[in-house]
Amino acid sequence: MVKVQLPRREMELLLLMARELHPREVIALLHGGKSGDVLRISEILLAPQSVYGEGFASFNPYQLPIDLTFLGTAHSHPSGVGEPSVEDLNHAMGRIMLIVAAPYRDENDIYAYTADGEPVELEIV
Repeated sequence: MVKVQLPRREMELLLLMARELHPREVIALLHGGKSGDVLRISEILLAPQSVYGEGFASFNPYQLPIDLTFLGTAHSHPSGVGEPSVEDLNHAMGRIMLIVAAPYRDENDIYAYTADGEPVELEIV
């Protein structure tokens, strides 16, 4: 089982981004590294030409450079549901997926999953 570590500063950034775009979804790229079974997120980036809509958020993966620090994506669920949808699972990129669910208050509104949709432990550091 993998554990994901998210720095508090990046957690607050994800929550702020989700609140600012609500009711539209937001999507962001997660970068960091791996040590043993721990994935450590160190940076959150916005993909070029991202699209944020009601019920979806997307970007063109062909616009991204090759980057070995890419861990996965984070996106919001304005519905408040913290579980990945079928669309989320069909379009998962990288090793992990974070879902930021409304009302975007704190770490209790962020959920971590593998790209296959298996829940993983999220630790705020």
